[in-house]
Amino acid sequence: MTKQTKFIGAHVSTRKGYSGAAKMALSIQASAFQYFPMNPRRLSTKQVNVHDAQACAQLCQENGLVSIGHAPYPLNPAADEVERDLMVSILKSGLEITDACGSVGLVVHFGKYIGKDPLQGYKNIIQCLNSATQGYEGSAVILLENQAGEGSQLGLTMEEMVQVRKLCEHPDKVGFCLDTCHAFASGLWQGHNWRDLESKGLQLDYLPHLKAVHLNDSLHPYGSKRDRHANIGSGFIGLAHFKEFLESPYLNHMPIVLETASGTDGTHLKEIALVKSLIQDP
Repeated sequence: MTKQTKFIGAHVSTRKGYSGAAKMALSIQASAFQYFPMNPRRLSTKQVNVHDAQACAQLCQENGLVSIGHAPYPLNPAADEVERDLMVSILKSGLEITDACGSVGLVVHFGKYIGKDPLQGYKNIIQCLNSATQGYEGSAVILLENQAGEGSQLGLTMEEMVQVRKLCEHPDKVGFCLDTCHAFASGLWQGHNWRDLESKGLQLDYLPHLKAVHLNDSLHPYGSKRDRHANIGSGFIGLAHFKEFLESPYLNHMPIVLETASGTDGTHLKEIALVKSLIQDP
């Protein structure tokens, strides 16, 4: 295994456009980055700036960068039917932009359901994903992200992720994004047992469809159900466990991005260097 097989980066701003985000990633020596295709706080679609998106895709191709987009925070695939058209329109818009930017996919939180029957929440997610991917022919995919368990008990396990994907009409348009803080907080990953989780992920058919990683330490202890990110090595997961995690060959060739607080220089330059130092040649 070589360092080049891992694509390490961070979430970056699109203040200067999608191509500006790619340039920012290059300036902090990242080989991967995440960005918001649209306003992260609002449920509103955005017209694709084709010229900017194509410039982003070209920069990535020329420099060996890989990227992912992140859907707006209020987006909830588990929402009931009355809100579905809005959720679907946001998903379609996000897919269109990430595809134009040459990104791997659009990260989408699994969703929260406040009704009495959790099964309806799963049904809502599947129906939402079906509508969003109907007729879609791009290469970017929806990346379902595991949740920490804060405010909702949906999306905490690999089994749920895999089952929802299998039940979709277009499972080839759905993959997974693993958030390490969420996995630790939810009780999915204990930190020291990545090899066991790896075996389970293969058995369940989760790992073959894992397309991206959110690399975050946890501000709170294992099983806390608290979604609070800490910088790598400063939380309860710790450097030794991240080192074991990062050495997994199943994480090769995919974007591994930090969603942590930036350094004193306002960037993730030093933290990216730290993460790279954890990945050793054999």
